[in-house]
Amino acid sequence: MRVGRILCVANQKGGVGKTTTASNLAAGLAKGGLRTLLVDLDPQCNATTGCGVMPAMTHPLVSEAPLCESIIQTTIPGLSILPGSRSVRDVERIAAQARTGSMVLESHLARGLNAWDYCLIDCPPSVGELTRTALAGSTEVLMPIQCEYFALEGLTQMIEAIRDVMDQRPGRLRFSGIVLTMHDASLELTAEVEAEVRDFFGEIVFETVIPRDVAVSEAPSHALSVLDYAPRSRGARAYTELCMEVRDCE
Repeated sequence: MRVGRILCVANQKGGVGKTTTASNLAAGLAKGGLRTLLVDLDPQCNATTGCGVMPAMTHPLVSEAPLCESIIQTTIPGLSILPGSRSVRDVERIAAQARTGSMVLESHLARGLNAWDYCLIDCPPSVGELTRTALAGSTEVLMPIQCEYFALEGLTQMIEAIRDVMDQRPGRLRFSGIVLTMHDASLELTAEVEAEVRDFFGEIVFETVIPRDVAVSEAPSHALSVLDYAPRSRGARAYTELCMEVRDCE
């Protein structure tokens, strides 16, 4: 079966809920009966450890072994993970190949993803070569934006990187959408940021917002998604609704 959708979850800023969104969205899709793969491309490996999996000694994308040998089934049926690596050498190898225009990583990724309905790639908080490599190998990009004062700061670089890939591969990559995270309806600032983002980006902003919820923050420390850790929480409900919106975007 050919992979249906490859979503690159990216933002150049850290602390915006990027890994949290990638992990919980992947969990929600799997719980919806879709074979889902979470690829950890962030050297911090938070997506990997949040699933209760140890980081790899060598990142599977730069090892000689087939990807299928490195994929690990998580505790959620239908959800597997390609673990990340904290090796600086691996990061440098991926970046070097990307800078020289090598298609090795993209081909490696494509060959290994022929049995999944959804693949979500968790990127590092930057617009560096790792993120650009993920964008080049994806069909869609999903961008979490935190409901804070500097939400739109620096987005120009991210959008330029996305446009570069779109220009290089016409028809390959599309903007899936922007999701607002850490949303606190009681704060006037949140309402102002949301209004500004929706006014600027329009229809590509998802209707679902991810609330500021302690359950969302606690879940990774138990190696669980928020849908498993606190299924009745506001955060779990929001990520379930986001999953439905993402599926409707096909």
